[in-house]
Amino acid sequence: MSNRVYVFAILSVAGLVAFCAAFAASSPGPEAASLTDDGSKITVKLSGELFTEYHYKGFAKPILYPIIGPTGAGMTRNWPIKEGVKGEANDHPHHKSFWYTHGSVNGVDFWMEGDKAGKVVHDKLLKAEAAGGRAVIQTADKWVGPDGKCVCTDERTMTFSTGPAGRFIDFEITLIAGDGDVTFGDTKEGTMAIRTCPPLRLTNDKKRGVTEANGKAVNSEGVEGKDVWGKRAKWVDYWGLLEGKTVGVAIFDHPGNPRHPTWWHARDYGLIAANPFGINDFEKKGKGAGDLKIPAGQKVTFRYRFYFHTGDVAQAEIAKRYEEYAGAAGK
Repeated sequence: MSNRVYVFAILSVAGLVAFCAAFAASSPGPEAASLTDDGSKITVKLSGELFTEYHYKGFAKPILYPIIGPTGAGMTRNWPIKEGVKGEANDHPHHKSFWYTHGSVNGVDFWMEGDKAGKVVHDKLLKAEAAGGRAVIQTADKWVGPDGKCVCTDERTMTFSTGPAGRFIDFEITLIAGDGDVTFGDTKEGTMAIRTCPPLRLTNDKKRGVTEANGKAVNSEGVEGKDVWGKRAKWVDYWGLLEGKTVGVAIFDHPGNPRHPTWWHARDYGLIAANPFGINDFEKKGKGAGDLKIPAGQKVTFRYRFYFHTGDVAQAEIAKRYEEYAGAAGK
């Protein structure tokens, strides 16, 4: 090899190394996370791929939509946020993908929507950080009644991350009683909720065009199918075949939550909601048995983990994943 060719070879290798270094620096790594705020929603990406968007304006309450699972398929229903999607039932328009509200807060209904219902209004963005494989969004919100008066406030923190077999959303909310007492009333209509895509439903609804439901459900106590409704459990898992692959979503009730293990307002049409307040509806223990009063100036915190996983409940080792979560919570 001549000197000229030899020098060219060295420069070529050096150039290649420089190119690769520049590419690596500008490209997300396998655990990279990012957040982008457009003034009404914050887009969350993991490893350069869309995970979800936090819509803090434009709806009656803040929501996460869409939520993209570990196989790249959307795992929550599109309607009513997105119209015209084949195979989706146009029922319960207040079931918007992923949300936290309740049907009776000092007598105001925040679960339903409309002129007579309350709204959860975004107040401040307290934190938006992405580092390594995690992204964190923290906000302050006002629960405003139909008369325009603030009933209570909250601070919520959402942490988004990924693992070998799935994606995680850790949701923490602190409910704050400001100027007066606040009572979260006894009703099944609440509270920490998700509405799954149609294939993860347990039943079809041919009248509304839903024909692809093939989901299954089980809770931590071994109760299966639609019988998980109204039962107490540490976790609930729904799974099914979605675009040719088995995926599911498990919701973990934090062991430090008030009234753990929680009751579940979990339906065969894909609504899964942890509800620690609806005791009379669930167990017929008398009107008001589930009321939770937060005295003026005090606060109550609830925490949940959503695990969007591949495989069924056994393959995803949901019981083991919960014990890891509970163990970490106790440290």
